[in-house]
Parts: sequence; structure tokens; C-alpha cells
Amino acid sequence: MFDYIIVGAGLAGSVLAERITNILGKKVLILEKRNHIGGNCYDYIDKNGIQVHKYGPHIFRTDLKHIYDYLSQFTDWNLYQHEVLGLIDGKKVPIPFNLNTLHELLPENLVEQLEKQLIEHFGFDVKVPILELKKTQDKDLKFLADFIYQKVFLNYTMKQWGFKPEDLDPSVTGRVPVYISKDNRYFQDKYQGIPKEGYTKLFEKMLDSPNIKIMLNTDYNEIMEINPCEISLFDKKYDGKIIFTGEIDEFFKYKYGKLPYRSLSFKFETIKKEYFQEVATVNYPNNNDFTRITEFKHFKPIKTNKTSIAKEYSHEYDKNVKGDIPYYPIPRDKNSEIYEKYKNEAQTVENVIFIGRLAEYRYYSMDNVIESALKVFKEKIINE
Repeated sequence: MFDYIIVGAGLAGSVLAERITNILGKKVLILEKRNHIGGNCYDYIDKNGIQVHKYGPHIFRTDLKHIYDYLSQFTDWNLYQHEVLGLIDGKKVPIPFNLNTLHELLPENLVEQLEKQLIEHFGFDVKVPILELKKTQDKDLKFLADFIYQKVFLNYTMKQWGFKPEDLDPSVTGRVPVYISKDNRYFQDKYQGIPKEGYTKLFEKMLDSPNIKIMLNTDYNEIMEINPCEISLFDKKYDGKIIFTGEIDEFFKYKYGKLPYRSLSFKFETIKKEYFQEVATVNYPNNNDFTRITEFKHFKPIKTNKTSIAKEYSHEYDKNVKGDIPYYPIPRDKNSEIYEKYKNEAQTVENVIFIGRLAEYRYYSMDNVIESALKVFKEKIINE
């Protein structure tokens, strides 16, 4: 029998499986309902020989050296600095909106004064959430805030989330702030890169242990029975521990209602030219139904006269649609109230650890997930 059953082969589950087997020498069974490991980080080589991120672009970045060092046990890195452009008023300009974007979009006779006022009011090399910028009482800065809100945030947020920016938790728009700087990089973290052999290879190395058994195409409900008094695996009593990284509302059979998620779909295309766009990702805030186009060749360039792109569409997650995936918890007060009920109940369930984006109903960047998993291992597993 296994010491631990881990539901989900994404980052949280894989990090904990690796630690439990390599540090403690215990046996782990991973149950994954998709046909691959790696969760949304999964990538593959397509027919053009290009490494494609199946579930949208994933750029690893962190300021935490111990997180970078941990992942570096399983991969070498292609050093990569992510830049994003947005199509605004017919021009491709830097996103997040920064001082270079300001110069690209507004007349020079306005820009000099606006730039000066931004720096005087907020400082230089400072990130300001758009909803905070909109609170300014200065007439000129208010004009700029309204301009940025309308051109960059409003329609993109509506497409991505189905709500206006002010109807979501401020953390959503805070992820892409107005950057008072001339740094065009999307991230400023100290460590940034793409795994040299891809994310899937990284996960394969992480889970390469005789003490780890992986069952793909397996919904945990098919082989487990979980109730408050007893857990069974393959119709036999199971006395080990469970690490659950799936949807917390599903685990509790939706007793407090369903938690909503946003999902994504992708239209992959081959373009018969060396490159399709200037950078890996171009956002389309106000044009087209898709939110962005990713060209994967920028992550790991190869010599070829074809390129692979993906147009990305956002929609409401529907569990009843085969293949639909819950990507993003929707941070709104109403949803947080439902989650808190599940969280409180989860704290009463013995021998089950809930961790990850779906189990904790929160947005995690990759380094945050790893940091959380390592903390759980230290505090709830190694010291138990």
C-alpha cells in the first residue's frame, strides 16, 4: 500500500511527491485525470519541431534563490526575458503600460508633462495598480488614468474574466500594473528562464523514482471512496495520507455550492514564415475575440521557415464540457465567502492536505506554488 496518494500531477503535487520519496523514502501514488504529467505547464514538440506550451505561455521567474536552486536540480535553463506588446490604436506597444508606451501612444507635447507628473506623484521605477491611479485628483493624471483604463484594461479584463476591473478583487488588475519606468520587460524578477528541454522533461526528472507510481487518465473518484469516517482505495481500506490538489468544492461534493472558474481554449496554427510577431506574446485588448497570440518559437528558437502560434480565448469553465479545464479562480467577495466554508471544513478532515490553485481557490504563480509545497512538506509532512 502507498504511504501517500497525491491527486494531481501539476507543480504542487509533483514537488511534494519528489520530496516525500527522495527525502523520506516513502511510496507515493499520483492520480492524474489528464493524459500527461505537468498540469498546465505541460509542453511538447509539435509537427514543426517547435516546443509548444499546450496551455498557454509559462515563463518561470522568481526572486527566491532557493526556489530557483530547487528547480535547477531537474533542468538547465534558457535565459529568457519576457516582453509583451499590446495592439492599441493600431500600434504594438509595451505591456505593462510604461513610459515607453506613453511616448508611443500620446502626442509629445502632452507626454513630457505627464511623465514628469507621474514621477513626481508616485516616483520612478514604481508599479501602480490602475485602480489606484484612477483615484488621483490631479486633472492631467486623471486623464491619463482614464486613457489607460479604457485602452489597456477595460476590454481585456472583460474578455479575460467576464467582469469589469472594479468588479474583481484589486489583485487582478494589480498583476499588470502601470509601470513608471522604461523597462519593457514583463517581469523584473532576478531569476527568469525557460527549461532547456522543456517543462515536461523537468517533471519527468522530478518524478523519476521507483517509489512513485503514476496513473494517468484516472479520476480519483473512480478508484477511491472518501467519507468522514473511512477512505478506501481499490475497495480496500486506506490508512495513508492524501494530498489533494484538485477542486475543493468537488472534494466536498459541492455541499456549499460550486466555485466558479475561468477557462481557456486555444487555436493553434502553423504560419509559413520564419516569425509571425516581434515577441512571444501580443495582447489584443480591444480587437478580436481572442485575448492574445503566443508565438512559441521565441522561447526556444530553432532554424525553420515555419512558426507555431496559438490564439487564446477565455470563457466560463463548464465541468460538464469534456476537456474543459478550470484555469483561474475568480477573485470576488461572493466566491471568497463560498470558499471559506470549504476551507473551514477542510481543516476538520484528518489525513488530507489541500494545496494548490484549485484546492485553495487562489491564483498562484509557479514560484509561489513551489514555495507553498516546500513549506507544506516541512511543516505538515516531515515534522508530523
